[in-house]
Amino acid sequence: MSEPESARTEAPREAPQGGPAEEADPVLRARRAKLAALQEKGILPYAYRFERTHPAQDAGTLFRRAEAEGTLNVERQGPRIAVAGRLVSQRSHGKSAFADLVDFSGRIQLYLRLNVLGEEAFANLELLDLGDWVGARGPLFRTRAGEITVRVEAYELLAKSLRALPIGKEEIDPETGERRLHSAVADLEARYRQRYVDLAVHPEVRDVFVLRSRLVRAMRAFLDARGYVEVETPVLQPVYGGAMARPFVTHHNVLDIPLYLRIADELYLKRLVIGGFERVYEISKDFRNEGMDRLHNPEFTMLEFYQAFADYLDIAELVEEMISRVVLELTGSYELEYQGTRVSFRPPFARTTFYGALSEALGADARRLPDDELRDRAFALHLPELDGAGRGRLLDKLFGAVAQPKLEQPTFVMDYPLMLSPLAKAKRGDPELTERFELFAASHELANAFSELNDPIDQRRRFEEQARLRALGEDEAHQIDEDFLRALEFGMPPTGGVGIGIDRLAMVVANRPSIRDVILFPALRPTS
Repeated sequence: MSEPESARTEAPREAPQGGPAEEADPVLRARRAKLAALQEKGILPYAYRFERTHPAQDAGTLFRRAEAEGTLNVERQGPRIAVAGRLVSQRSHGKSAFADLVDFSGRIQLYLRLNVLGEEAFANLELLDLGDWVGARGPLFRTRAGEITVRVEAYELLAKSLRALPIGKEEIDPETGERRLHSAVADLEARYRQRYVDLAVHPEVRDVFVLRSRLVRAMRAFLDARGYVEVETPVLQPVYGGAMARPFVTHHNVLDIPLYLRIADELYLKRLVIGGFERVYEISKDFRNEGMDRLHNPEFTMLEFYQAFADYLDIAELVEEMISRVVLELTGSYELEYQGTRVSFRPPFARTTFYGALSEALGADARRLPDDELRDRAFALHLPELDGAGRGRLLDKLFGAVAQPKLEQPTFVMDYPLMLSPLAKAKRGDPELTERFELFAASHELANAFSELNDPIDQRRRFEEQARLRALGEDEAHQIDEDFLRALEFGMPPTGGVGIGIDRLAMVVANRPSIRDVILFPALRPTS
């Protein structure tokens, strides 16, 4: 193996030994034996650095440019490059071998010959395993099959892989030369638990998280261009609020007080509006101690933004413009395919009302149905968490069960009942409703927005009603936040605000059925 002199300074040592499970695994034993053999040869199996000149994806462009410019040498070789990545295939042909490296950008083929590398380096190829990180240097050329390849003049082992990656079987189409990799990782939960393996062997999974990153950047750029200021507010809070949810609780030893992981950013961002930030936003992790399913993870990412002198109708226009533009920028179209359904984000989005959508789904006027009938309908649908449920929770549960599934196309659901919206202003002309909307698409809730309540007396009355509901068993009802009430007493201008679920929006844009597919390390039940 061709190694720099600096890589040969470490004295040989015994390969680390594993526990009983490792000792019983023949693959692990074989790889540890190769590790020991490398060390006996004085080869450092875990390099300090490698001077890569190009990612794999650039090799084709570089060579084709040289072809077009007529700068190939007499042997039809192009520029010399240095590439690095995981070894994912190796094919020996006597005194020569082909191998494939994969890096974040893509795949590059290597061609290795005995008469170029020398006997020792060529023989050391047998000590490499699939999954090893390798660096290689040499000129580019085109094989007889037309594939742009590195003619390797020297290579280095960068990191020995002691566990075998479940690299799938590779097939090459004999007519087109197209490579197809059939994954060997079939257990979806195992992919979530060992995301590092999932990412290593499934480039399409990496693509999902690149898309998610681009989505967040696009939303941030949209707000930055409109004069919003990005801020950071506390994750640990003495009083939680801003949503109806159960918190995670911890204890601060020095202060000797309970603290809560935030369930939303809302109340702190409103404090900033009170303090003079007229346009403010935060992209943050929030935490809710609730159930897990394909739409819920205990920690999730929210974008919340607030704008002074605006109401919920202004915010609806902004949200519509933002999301439609982001979808178009990321996918090149307003039209998406989501789990077999065509979803169009072309503005304007449809609009309905909370009671209108629920009444249509129930076949009765939901606003006038008595509590007992709402409860009977909820029990008939076997809806969860109905113990101690008041009218507000019953309406919310029924809406989620019978109305929300019908909202496949992007739809603003406007004007929620007052009892479901303790932080929203009463609707002008109908004080039993609030100026609140939720945006749904692909039957998923994506956003929740208010004309923010800025009357401290009304806000205290709402908090006290929430406290009464908590005493009756509504454990998701709001706490009374005295400091927030004090802040409101200093005066908050008319304000519109919204929270947008980044994870769910990423699910829809990336066409993924579960929130776990768009969270790198989702929460999972322990295996033992």
